[in-house]
Amino acid sequence: MKLTNSLIYIFLFIIAVVTLFPFIWMFFTSFKAEADILAYPPSLIPRSFSLRSYLEIWNSIPFFRLFVNTVIFSVGVTFISVILDSMAAYAFARIDFPFKNILFIIVLVTLMIPFQVILIPLFKLLYELNWLNTYMGLIIPRASSAFGIFLLRQFFVKIPYALEDAARIDGCSEFTIFRKIIMPLSKPALATIAIFHFMYNWNDFLWPMVITNSMSMRTLPVGLALFRGEHVIEYGMLTAGAVLALLPIVLVYLYAQKYFVQGIALTGLKG
Repeated sequence: MKLTNSLIYIFLFIIAVVTLFPFIWMFFTSFKAEADILAYPPSLIPRSFSLRSYLEIWNSIPFFRLFVNTVIFSVGVTFISVILDSMAAYAFARIDFPFKNILFIIVLVTLMIPFQVILIPLFKLLYELNWLNTYMGLIIPRASSAFGIFLLRQFFVKIPYALEDAARIDGCSEFTIFRKIIMPLSKPALATIAIFHFMYNWNDFLWPMVITNSMSMRTLPVGLALFRGEHVIEYGMLTAGAVLALLPIVLVYLYAQKYFVQGIALTGLKG
């Protein structure tokens, strides 16, 4: 038994090292001089640690502006999505209304449609609304997701109905039940979907790339991808920017990890 556990731990350690190695390499590369980055054979540890890349990236591109845009985009989408997804999920889970099951199936079907299919029609719609290169154009089309509705609905159906029955006897409205009973009991699921939304939109490249056309509205993934000279790529500054872009995601995940694990464990596939 001990041998089996040891083998499992060794296997998991190897998987962890393989998974984390690209990030470790990126982190150390951000402290290397450009000559060390291009040296052959390559080495993981820098010959000398330098903060040059971290200092120069702020002057080479509008990094702070890109960072602010990414925060506004990802946090805005996350905040609105959690509210709208939870309200829709509550309706599908706890309220009886005509064609509820059919509408829920239609919501699930949208998960099977690639985003690229609706990209051009959505772009034309935002063009007509004059929302291109604006925060409204970035955030509103992402303001809800079928995945978020599905995940929260699966959590809501497991909450005992006796709680809301007692609240109705006390005269609570449907919205009061949702706000004061369902939402406080659903913190793990809400934290889980918030992390998913935040991480996905923080790292999103395609949508901000299509919907924005100036560096003043670009997000970090797009700005870093476009950050290259005509004949040379500054790998040191690119990796430094990637490390800085990755840091908020790591901090958010570490802060909400407890709720994230609880939300995954408690959200089942009950119909």
